[in-house]
Amino acid sequence: MTQADITVVTESQLPVIVELYNQVFRPPESENYFRRRFQGRYNVLAMLASLDNRPVGFCVGFELKPLVFYTWLLGVHGDFRRKSIGRQLLDSQLEWAKNHNYEFARLEILNRHRAMMHLTVLLEYDIVGTRWDSMHTDLLIQFEKPLTNDLR
Repeated sequence: MTQADITVVTESQLPVIVELYNQVFRPPESENYFRRRFQGRYNVLAMLASLDNRPVGFCVGFELKPLVFYTWLLGVHGDFRRKSIGRQLLDSQLEWAKNHNYEFARLEILNRHRAMMHLTVLLEYDIVGTRWDSMHTDLLIQFEKPLTNDLR
């Protein structure tokens, strides 16, 4: 396992997240895309994974509703996949959510992203639903995980 440096990034570092997003996903998006998504959201959290001071992965989440933290985006640069960086990012985000008194973590994954689904199952998320995403013409699998032992 490669140990990444995981840091919480501030709004001023959003361009780094956007640049990395555009290296991982298509179509490319602008900083305004992220800013619009954050409007009206509570506890927006952006984390960056770096190796030797090079950004290689990120995760972004926010409060979906009281007591539920939602992972909106997670991406790892293709050259650095299969090195546990995605897992380190999710673990860090889950720890942050626990420390901020969230009781559940939730995320959705497109059916074609099997590696990400595998990771969430390894991290003991439960499948709680599905929905059709007409924009991506794919099924979204909805996952949830209790963050406190008394909810298991």
